[in-house]
Amino acid sequence: MDVESSDPNHEINKDDGAATMSKGLRRALIFLNCVFMALGNTGSPLLLRLYYRSGGKRQWLSSWLQTSGSPLILLPLLCFYIHRRQRRSSSVPLFFITPRLGLACAALGVLTGLDDFLYAYGLAFLPVSTSSLLISTQLAFTALFAFLLVRQRFTAYSINAVALLTVGAVMLGLHVSGDRPEGESRGKYFMGFALTLGAAALYGLVLPLVELMYTVARRRGLAVTYTLVLEMQLVMGMFATAFCTVGMIVNHDFQAIPREARNFELGEVKYYVVLVWNAIFWQFFFIGTVGTIFCVNTLLAGILIAVFLPVTEVLAVIFFHEKFSSEKAIALVLSFWGLASYSYGEYRQVKDNKKKANAAITIEQPT
Repeated sequence: MDVESSDPNHEINKDDGAATMSKGLRRALIFLNCVFMALGNTGSPLLLRLYYRSGGKRQWLSSWLQTSGSPLILLPLLCFYIHRRQRRSSSVPLFFITPRLGLACAALGVLTGLDDFLYAYGLAFLPVSTSSLLISTQLAFTALFAFLLVRQRFTAYSINAVALLTVGAVMLGLHVSGDRPEGESRGKYFMGFALTLGAAALYGLVLPLVELMYTVARRRGLAVTYTLVLEMQLVMGMFATAFCTVGMIVNHDFQAIPREARNFELGEVKYYVVLVWNAIFWQFFFIGTVGTIFCVNTLLAGILIAVFLPVTEVLAVIFFHEKFSSEKAIALVLSFWGLASYSYGEYRQVKDNKKKANAAITIEQPT
């Protein structure tokens, strides 16, 4: 399968999707989306925390930045459109997304905007390392909702991975007294803890809903290509941004931006640089996430979010000199253990499937 459909009507059969693309293209897309997720998962929380540490105080602005960069998706979509025009002499559609699918993406965009606000508000009261470990509990929520919504199959290894990551987050909740940022009250710290956990749960719901949209679209004969995936993410990002824009207007954040820039500890120019790059890194995260769901499945997207957790932990300690307590160290080890368990389970499953396929071929061969 190409990254986009070659059919002008964009109507193809059920088998045309991520599973039918060439191995080389599929691996390239998986690798590209993993790189996007790596950049987004490590860079965006660090830049957001830098904003708060340097004098930023606008939670709605922080949540708005997470999807305000979504118009950047128009660049690859424009390239794909030009490519379609060059391949065909007949007229080609500018967009492939249908009105019904657009409405579903709009609803998910509003949920994403709410999730962005919960995450941004929670990070205002937490160090990056603690926030990152809490976000890792998203895997447990993703696994639960993936089982309920898209009938995700689980093995003993994947269940063990989810359990280990959840235990690590619970440990943080039981040992929080020495981890509060300087000058932060205990009440605000616990509020940040609860909001971040709520953000993990909500996004754990959004991810399976995205995969469910792909499944329903395929059942209705719509070609779910990488181009359509980007269009869907564009719509979700626009509505999430609109949701946060309303919050910014009510909270008078637009009027406060110039004043906050003048008082920013790193300087006015660097204030805007931090905001712009924050928006860009968040787009890396969202594009990589929906791309991974498209190429593989929801559970892998949740696993990859946990995979890049150790990198964020190390970078937070290096750049922000945050504490790396024994509780965090144990939680980090549990995260590695959970990842290893999931990876080994996937390896075993692939190996068993190959054995079954070879056995079936042997039986079907004539004697």
